[in-house]
Amino acid sequence: MSSVNSGSGTDGDSGAGGGVIKVLLAEDQSMVREALAALLGLEPDIEVVAQVSRGDEVLAAARSHEVHVALLDIEMPGCTGIEAAAQLHAELPGLKVVILTTFGRPGYLRSAMESGADAFLVKDAPAAQLAAAVRKVLAGERVIDPTLAAAALAGGANPLTDREREVLRAAADGATNAELAKDLHLSQGTVRNYLSTAIQKLAVRNRAEAVKVARDKGWL
Repeated sequence: MSSVNSGSGTDGDSGAGGGVIKVLLAEDQSMVREALAALLGLEPDIEVVAQVSRGDEVLAAARSHEVHVALLDIEMPGCTGIEAAAQLHAELPGLKVVILTTFGRPGYLRSAMESGADAFLVKDAPAAQLAAAVRKVLAGERVIDPTLAAAALAGGANPLTDREREVLRAAADGATNAELAKDLHLSQGTVRNYLSTAIQKLAVRNRAEAVKVARDKGWL
């Protein structure tokens, strides 16, 4: 297997010129990660050179292995794949990012694109489709699963502000207003206002329903 030119995603080098495409795979479920790595390893021009199980390990692994494409699951400990994508976009702008998801939540697609991701695919896509997406993003194309794209358009934009999302995320574990105020360095009145506004925007009855709706739509 031929080697890529010296360099990494930080300076825009890639394996598109006939060398091997070096891939980082971030997925917290070991069986899924190993299966994806094995399938991609069958491609003659793709090599999975790094695997991590946490979102907060992605940036360091991408730097040390000088990868060209990062495949990121959304749901990971440490930080989400979308948050990791934003870090990669800021620190290694030449590196291409493919987000993989089990859930076709419309808000996820919008968030992924805003984070700088180049592709958004479902995990159960055929291996050939995933390999093709790796090659396409390296060639400068954007790849989005058409079903997910349609769902995102139908779902509309996220109506919640950053602060409302922050308060809802913090409230998801059942914390009281006093606890939320302490953790978020806000007054209890401000916490109540944010929760009330979020509940009203989402047309639900209480904070528990607001958290569920926002999560289902990929807005948290």
